[in-house]
Amino acid sequence: MHRTSGAARLFLCLLAAVFILVSASPAQEAAHSTGWVVIPVSEYGALRAKAFPVEREPDPSPVDATLTRVDYELRIGGDLADGRASLTVDVLKDGWVRVPIPAGLLVREARLDGKLVSLVAGAGGKSGAPLSLVLSKRGRAVVTLDVALPIVSAAGNEKLSLPSSASGVTRASVALPRQEVEVTVAGGLLSEKSESATESKWIAYATGSEPLSFTWRRRMENHRVVLPLRLRGSLTQLAGLGEDSTSIYAEADLEVAQGAARQVRIQVPASVTVNQVLGALVSDWDVKGGELVVTFLEPVEQSAKFVVTGETRLPRDGAIEIPLLRLLDTERETGAVAVEVLGAGEIKDVKTQGLESADASDLGPTIASRESPSLVAFRFRPGPQKDARSLALRVVRYAQQAVLTANVEEARYRVLMSEEGKTLTQARYAVRNTQRNFVKIALPAGAVVWSASMSGRPVRPGQAPDGGLLFPLEKAPAGEDAPAFAIEVLYLGRGAAWNDKGRATLTLPAIDLPVSRTGLVLYYPPMFRVTAEPGSFRTESYETPSSAALNPGAARALEVEKKSPAQRPASQADFMNSLSNSALVGGNRAQNATQVLVDNYKAKSEARKGAGALPIRVSFPAVGPSLFLVSELTSENQGPTLDLSYQRERKGGAR
Repeated sequence: MHRTSGAARLFLCLLAAVFILVSASPAQEAAHSTGWVVIPVSEYGALRAKAFPVEREPDPSPVDATLTRVDYELRIGGDLADGRASLTVDVLKDGWVRVPIPAGLLVREARLDGKLVSLVAGAGGKSGAPLSLVLSKRGRAVVTLDVALPIVSAAGNEKLSLPSSASGVTRASVALPRQEVEVTVAGGLLSEKSESATESKWIAYATGSEPLSFTWRRRMENHRVVLPLRLRGSLTQLAGLGEDSTSIYAEADLEVAQGAARQVRIQVPASVTVNQVLGALVSDWDVKGGELVVTFLEPVEQSAKFVVTGETRLPRDGAIEIPLLRLLDTERETGAVAVEVLGAGEIKDVKTQGLESADASDLGPTIASRESPSLVAFRFRPGPQKDARSLALRVVRYAQQAVLTANVEEARYRVLMSEEGKTLTQARYAVRNTQRNFVKIALPAGAVVWSASMSGRPVRPGQAPDGGLLFPLEKAPAGEDAPAFAIEVLYLGRGAAWNDKGRATLTLPAIDLPVSRTGLVLYYPPMFRVTAEPGSFRTESYETPSSAALNPGAARALEVEKKSPAQRPASQADFMNSLSNSALVGGNRAQNATQVLVDNYKAKSEARKGAGALPIRVSFPAVGPSLFLVSELTSENQGPTLDLSYQRERKGGAR
């Protein structure tokens, strides 16, 4: 639809007026010619409103006026800062509006476009309320205030605070008729600082949400910088003698007695490579000409600490000269040196110069925290700073041997298999242990424990998260003479029933210790012929367990033979005879013998008392024909398996 021009609109308006006149005359209502259209005034008004729509008026502003910007031009003189504050105000509505000025300003006069304007009290007209401007003209206006603010002095500092306001931007230019002052700004950003022959000037920017304050004081000259430097230091060095390289760790602690130290120098042997220098005040470091130069972020006037780490190549063993670091340009140097052997080794034949032996626990946490079995520590001998220091020693290395902390020297199994597929298994292990706390035995799936014992005593094993049995181990001193003790488990398993002919697989428990050798006695039903398939087990003639822990009869006999006749246990008749003889000697001996009987009775009575029911120990029923099989070197957490072939014997046939 094309927009009509102004002339067309005028023509339509005249034509509509003619229609109105015609429709308004009742005499001519019947005489109008064909083709004319007569409409009521109300419809004409509706058509005209559609042809000329009225533009929608904008929504009213949520605020009447805003304080857009505040600019301060101040000059400090005495206890006051006076000058000018320019307020940029935007009035957003017609009529009178109230614009508050920043609170706390001492206003002498206010001008708008060069004319004086009045300030009125705040809301309610109460005294002490913030002053406000009253404006009536829409648009932007700049109001200039002649203001003064107090200067606060405290502890040698002077402070000027500009109040907060509702403005978005605050700019402050402050001039001070003084030179050589240090200024800090709070609540804003100091963007410009300049000094002339007569004054110092600062310009800062901030938002009006918080006060903007300037704090200044006279610049203090530090006369200690020009004084001669007097430096004292302590250097604690630790050398770790490794197989391939030697690590160097040194802690430097500096104390400035006079002046200020911008850097410090440390003498470094040519064989030492410095890797890093760390410290809160360290800015940079460089090694040149055998000297490590450490530069600080700012001159150190009191104390500073930093750490030097490096490495060097020294012989693995034999005679070794330890490289020592030294602080330079110090009037007094203290410290310590420690050397440790990393790995299996020993320090011998120590030769020192300018050092004296010391206890490692007295030389600070760096050396006292070391747990090396071979460590020597020395303290610097008091004397002139230029005294020579050296440390030479000899290192003897030892070959490290792997130590087996726990193992099963022998495992013995007795298995009774039935035609229904039930399997009763007795597992016994001879264990030697020096460091382990527990041993885990994982039974085949579906096994039910009947009894468990350790060293011949019934026990209740714990249960691991994966379902394995946990037995607490007895610890013995490290060495080959660690005694072996027995762990025994009797459990029932279920499998598939036997047919007339077929194969069966026997799975044994898995223990988390290596097993040196294994023996297995298999009892099977008499009406079957059973053959072991080739595998990890092989068939041999039966042999008794070689471990004394699994052969208690032989172990007891061996212990009795080792004891002297006086230590061997006496029979009951011998005990009664000795008791009678003692009674004949005198009243004292008879009384002692009687006391022995009473003590024995009490001990047996207390042994019968138990805190609860103890686990039972079930004897293994060894019935039927058997096979004896052996195996060696079973790794940890591996359950041995045995494959069998069976066939039912015919009636009357030989087994």
